[in-house]
Order: sequence, then C-alpha cells, then structure tokens
Amino acid sequence: MPKVLLIEDEASIRAVLKDIITDQKELKLTVDEAKDGVEGLAMLENDDYDLVFCDIKMPKMDGMEVLEKAKEKGIGTTFIMISAHGTTEMAVDATKMGAYDFLQKPPDLNRLLITLRNALDKTSLVAETKTLKKKIAHKYDMIGESEPIAMVKEIIEKVAPTDARVLITGPNGSGKELVARWVHEKSNRASAPFVEVNCAAIPSELIESELFGHEKGSFTSAVKQRIGKFEQADNGTLFLDEIGDMSLSAQAKVLRALQENKITRVGGDKDIAVNVRVLAATNKNLKQEIAENKFREDLYHRLGVIIVKVPALNDRREDIPLLVDKFLNDLAMEQGNKAKQIDAKALKELQNYDWTGNIRELRNVVERLTIMSGAKISLEEVKKYL
Repeated sequence: MPKVLLIEDEASIRAVLKDIITDQKELKLTVDEAKDGVEGLAMLENDDYDLVFCDIKMPKMDGMEVLEKAKEKGIGTTFIMISAHGTTEMAVDATKMGAYDFLQKPPDLNRLLITLRNALDKTSLVAETKTLKKKIAHKYDMIGESEPIAMVKEIIEKVAPTDARVLITGPNGSGKELVARWVHEKSNRASAPFVEVNCAAIPSELIESELFGHEKGSFTSAVKQRIGKFEQADNGTLFLDEIGDMSLSAQAKVLRALQENKITRVGGDKDIAVNVRVLAATNKNLKQEIAENKFREDLYHRLGVIIVKVPALNDRREDIPLLVDKFLNDLAMEQGNKAKQIDAKALKELQNYDWTGNIRELRNVVERLTIMSGAKISLEEVKKYL
C-alpha cells in the first residue's frame, strides 16, 4: 500500500491535503503528517515513503533544506514541493535539487491530482526498474571460489575500468558471455548499452548489415535504413560472440572499425564515427584458424589486447556445490516454490560427473532434477536423470 508523507506547518493545509489524497480510494494510499521539516526528515529516515508533499516556508528547517538533506542521505522518495510564495526561480531550484514538481498554494485540485498520480506512477516505475536491475545483476552473478575462477575475476577487476579490448576464450557453456557482462558492468561504460551479436547465428551474407547497418535500397530487401550494432553500441560495449565464425569479408571491416573508430553502412559512402569498446569470445583455437587462413591474424592481435581464458567446469569442480545451490534457488524463485535440498552423496556424484556441456549442462541437469525428484534430491535420482 503506497505511503504519502505531508510535511506542512499549517494544520489546516495538512488536513485539506490529507482529505484530498485519502479520497482517492482506488489508490489505497495511507497518509502520515509532519508539522515541520525536522520532524519530516526524521520520519523519512525511519520509514519508507513513496511520495512526499513538502512545504517550502517552515520553521526550524525549510522544505528546500529537507529535500537537500534527504538526497544527501540517499533517500530516494519522490518530492512534490508546495508554497504560497513560490516563484519560477524557486520552482527551477527545487527541480534542480531533485524535486518531481512544484505546486502553488492553494493548489488547483485537478493539477494536484494529476501530479499525485503521475508521481506515484514514476515511483512505481523506478521501483520496478531497480527490481529488474537486481534480477539482471543476480542472473549474471559469477559464482565460484576455485583458483581458476578467482584468476578470471582478478583479470576482470583490472581490465574492466580501462577501454582495452578483451578476447574471451573457453569451451561452449563455460560462461564467456558472463565474463563479457562483468567487464561491461564494472567499466565506465556500464550506464551505456551492452549490445551482443552472435556471429555464428547470422548468415555470412547478412553479418555486415547486422554489424554496420545498411542504407535503404542497398540490396533487394533493404526497404528502409537500418542502424547496425556498432552504432547501437555507441559509447557502450559491443560483444562479438563466436567471433571465430565470422566471414573473412566481415573481419576486414571489423578490423577497419577498430583501427579508425569509423564504420560505413552497407550501400553507404559516409564514414560514421563510433565510440565502442569491443569484447569478443570464441570456443575455437584462433591461432589454428589463422594457420588455416580462416581468421585474420591482424584482427586477432587487435581483439586480443587482453585474453581471458574461461575454465571448463571439469577444471573447477570445487565450485559445483555453489553453482548447484545458486541454480536451486534461482529455479525456486522462478517457479515460486521453496528451494529443494540435495543429498551430500548426490552432490558428490555431480562433482564427479564429466561435464562436457559445462555450466549450461549443469544448470539443465539441476532443473531436470528439480522437476523430477522428490522433496530432497537423492543419489539415486541423480544417477537416474544424469
């Protein structure tokens, strides 16, 4: 149930505002009151509110100071400032300090109600965004305490704050995308786009259009202009997954983009400047691919400023209990159930298994066991469903 705080020194104004707000039955709002700024700030520190109506001219502490101190303390509650002596300059100052809106006393009823609903919608959207970000961050947690994974984490911590290009190698299902996500999230580009391209999933005749975009009419099906992944990732990170499957023709253009920080759309003749950090990943031995003339050596050296080798799951078996625990909890959260437990002998059996599909295979097995097993996953069930 959304909570609103009224910080207002005039009891009559508080009463009117409270009546107006509580009359909006469909919003199901609860309203608390504070008679001055000091009391209001203390209430904000001790309780969670979705919205604050705050008078500006008050004894002890004025509304602007309440707003400023709330922001300093990391209180993210949405503020609507109100004043009988408001000016345009005051409204601008309040907005600059982070207020959502500014209302004159006595407030116009329709304006107040519109502002109230819009502010609550904004608060709800911010909360949903935070929850979604937490879920995404949780999804890309790097689980493990083994020496091989500790080395990967150490490299990420060192390289992420730089703009160095990173080549991520390792077998299928080992978590190469996870490493790329971590590099991006810990970089100075974290607030900009992370754009992923699976080079193996795009036909060779379309890869250049996918990466660099195309102009209208540049080929038969080009009915409108298309912005490519390099432009989409401008100021952010472009992750080229399965780079070893990229055609030699596309490789040459990627090399130019890395050398000059410019791209040209298919069918276009204009250079477009791009500011992109490129991360690449492959499960292939690129040095062998170079020897067989399937991969450009100059591109390899451009991409591989830093090389991160992601270990196979068989090389980090001590992490399997932690990974299983994470997957059991993730699956329980997705399904709205209590996380299943697993017998120690069953866990040992999983540690001894030959994981050719790596972490992806382990997660699939854990999901299978969650569905097919009883209240506690047993050794017999692991043997049956592996």
